[in-house]
Amino acid sequence: MDILAAIKREERKLEKQLGKVQRQLNGVRAAAKALGDSAKQEVTSVKKRVLSAAGRAKIAKAAKKRWAKVRAQAKKVAG
Repeated sequence: MDILAAIKREERKLEKQLGKVQRQLNGVRAAAKALGDSAKQEVTSVKKRVLSAAGRAKIAKAAKKRWAKVRAQAKKVAG
C-alpha cells in the first residue's frame, strides 16, 4: 500500500501547487483589471513564438550530435 500512499501525497502536493498558481493568476488578472481594458487586451494577445525551419534544423542537428556523443561513450564503456 506504499504506492497508494505515495500517490495520495503527490496528489496533495499537486493540489497545493494548483492553488498557488490559481492565486497568482487571480493576482495577474486583478492587476490587469486595475490597469484597464487596454492591459487586458495586451495580456490576452501574447503571440506564440515561432521557430524558422532553419532554426529547427539547427536544433535537431545539435541534438543528434549530442546523442551520438552519448551513444559513442556508452559503446566505449560497454565494449
